[in-house]
Amino acid sequence: MANGIVNFAGAFTPKVAESFHKESVTDSARGTGFSFSGVRSVKVMSVDTVPLNDYQRSGTNRYGTPPELGDTVQELVMGDDKAFTFTIDKGNQADQLNLKGATKAMRRQIEQVVVPYVDKYRLGHWALQAGYVHAAERAPDKDSIVADIFEAGCQMDNDLVPAAGRTLFIPNSYYKMLLLSPDFLGVDKLGEKHLTKGEMGEIDGMSVKRVPDSYFPSGVYYLIKHKDATVDPMKLNEANIHQDPPGISGNLLEGRFYHDAFVLGAKAKGVYVSVKAELVAAMPKIMEVNGNVTLSSDTAGAVIRYTTDGSDPRYSGSAKVYAGAFAKPAGQLVRAVARKDGEYASPVSEMQF
Repeated sequence: MANGIVNFAGAFTPKVAESFHKESVTDSARGTGFSFSGVRSVKVMSVDTVPLNDYQRSGTNRYGTPPELGDTVQELVMGDDKAFTFTIDKGNQADQLNLKGATKAMRRQIEQVVVPYVDKYRLGHWALQAGYVHAAERAPDKDSIVADIFEAGCQMDNDLVPAAGRTLFIPNSYYKMLLLSPDFLGVDKLGEKHLTKGEMGEIDGMSVKRVPDSYFPSGVYYLIKHKDATVDPMKLNEANIHQDPPGISGNLLEGRFYHDAFVLGAKAKGVYVSVKAELVAAMPKIMEVNGNVTLSSDTAGAVIRYTTDGSDPRYSGSAKVYAGAFAKPAGQLVRAVARKDGEYASPVSEMQF
């Protein structure tokens, strides 16, 4: 202790981390593949692949004409820097200079305010950045929800997402439908056991996390993510207790945490979200007119982002916002995506020129 300040950033952080991990619904599935230690941004480079050719047993290009191998650069910039502060007056709690009460108050603040905020933030950002957005024409019910989830799993299988490491995040209202579904009881022999205990461990090989309805963005039915498809840095920078600062008879508590949530472009298909169809933008149309390229979307007010190097415009640092017709990029692949503010991205359209 120095100058009447107890800095809990070192001593208290392990307790906070333990509490956070125990209470959070998203922490066990967060991605930790890149280190943000000492920095606020990380650039991730994903090297492209090339198609296979038929080997020719004669000639000068027996392996085919070699194209220049491209790459996609995605910059992840941490942007959510949050803080809190409150006081505990000596007259309200006299307990060993208020330190015991202050410690409990700090942990309670983490568990009841910080953890729910971070969970909501992650779920919202994972959904908005998802690599596969399923535009659901109807809400799931107990007769359809199992088939919907199995269809989602099949889509991820087709996108070559590893089966191990997937987590299904589902709001409580739909979780109950899942437990009551006759299909679930039919496919899972442990269904009756889970139903009796009011819990469920997995479905279609995926871990299941039941989430308060209020944690989910409006219009989202459920979300599936693979652990390695995201990067979700979290830092507790400060957790301080100031004893008898000027103007206060008691303790002043201050805390700060710095975090964010990113979907990796190269592994984006590892995040699948099912949302109301009306919240998903229409796929952009790509057209060539008199040597120029025009882009359009049937969703009024949607912003179109595009690339001319074949990279994914949802994640690529080379993506541009469409502002009008541009010259046809001969020999290049144009890809485009539409998104309306606060809603979900369209499928990516593409055209080879």
